Amino acid sequence: MSTNIVTVHFDGKAYNVPADLTIMTAMEYAGFRLVRGCGCRHGFCGACGTAYRIKGESRVHFALACQTQVQADMYVATLPFFPLNRKDYRLEELTSEHNTMRSLFPEIFGCIACNSCTKSCTRGLFVMQYIAYAKRNDLAAGAHASFDCVACGICSARCPADISHAPVGLLMRRLTGKYLTPPAAHNQQRTAEIESGDHEAELNNLMNLSRGEITALYNTREMEV
Repeated sequence: MSTNIVTVHFDGKAYNVPADLTIMTAMEYAGFRLVRGCGCRHGFCGACGTAYRIKGESRVHFALACQTQVQADMYVATLPFFPLNRKDYRLEELTSEHNTMRSLFPEIFGCIACNSCTKSCTRGLFVMQYIAYAKRNDLAAGAHASFDCVACGICSARCPADISHAPVGLLMRRLTGKYLTPPAAHNQQRTAEIESGDHEAELNNLMNLSRGEITALYNTREMEV
């Protein structure tokens, strides 16, 4: 751990912490017991959305606390949950037609192209662009552009049109997967094998292995290249 110490502020109180820590680990170093908003700790779940300002700067920065290193004179506010507008629907009852996005997320047509969503994205996504794809029902392009979204909600916190971007991207990915992506023949074959019971003996054998045997089997497994 670094011997270089910086002063950061959590909930308005100053703490001296090692400079090589992330915001999340610095909070724990300072004595905070994190029981929510700490998720996977590897930048994949989006649960640790954070806003911070550096003393002397006017700009507010947004980041994931598990991925962002502390800085001197950093003032931090955690956003463990953002109330996104998540619509209720059954995917089986939807189609890939143009009116699906319009009926479920009419607010996307209020986008003023300010690009605040893109500027605040913790993953560096072109968020405004995938909303544009949603508006013209280009589902495949929108699914690709939003693929790495972790639904932290920070873009929505900055949106003057009150768009919930993450659920829009998620619906485009779901519709693309269900209606536009060709079925994977090998998956269909394996599903049929499982349903017919072809792998029952193999599964039962795995269930009876010891932890050491399972570890050895995993470490020596055949891997695709």
